[in-house]
Amino acid sequence: MKSYTITVNGNVYDVTVEENGAVSAPAAAAPRRAAAPAAAPAAPKAAAPAGAAGNVKIEAGAAGKVFKIEAAAGTAVKRGDTVLVLEIMKMETPVVAPEDGTVASINVNVGDMVEAGALLATLNN
Repeated sequence: MKSYTITVNGNVYDVTVEENGAVSAPAAAAPRRAAAPAAAPAAPKAAAPAGAAGNVKIEAGAAGKVFKIEAAAGTAVKRGDTVLVLEIMKMETPVVAPEDGTVASINVNVGDMVEAGALLATLNN
């Protein structure tokens, strides 16, 4: 058996998962309140300063998790080249350059959760 803590809509549940796939909760299965939200994360290490941002924005088309970064700042890319890969609904989804240019900044790190419309990177054309 393995024990996990799961948060659903701000409620935290302690659950135990048995090998046969059945889920059981401890006797005190009432939800417990989540701890105070963690402080906002520091700016990503890979993010370039605002002055170094390019004139072409690359934004997330959907919410997901940054799975892989394919191009670093300074890399020349052509339209359609993969800049980074998002994991969206368990699928690896490439985020491509909208036009030819040079990557000016990567504004996320691997493992970051992003919302639809979030700025992922910028290019200079």
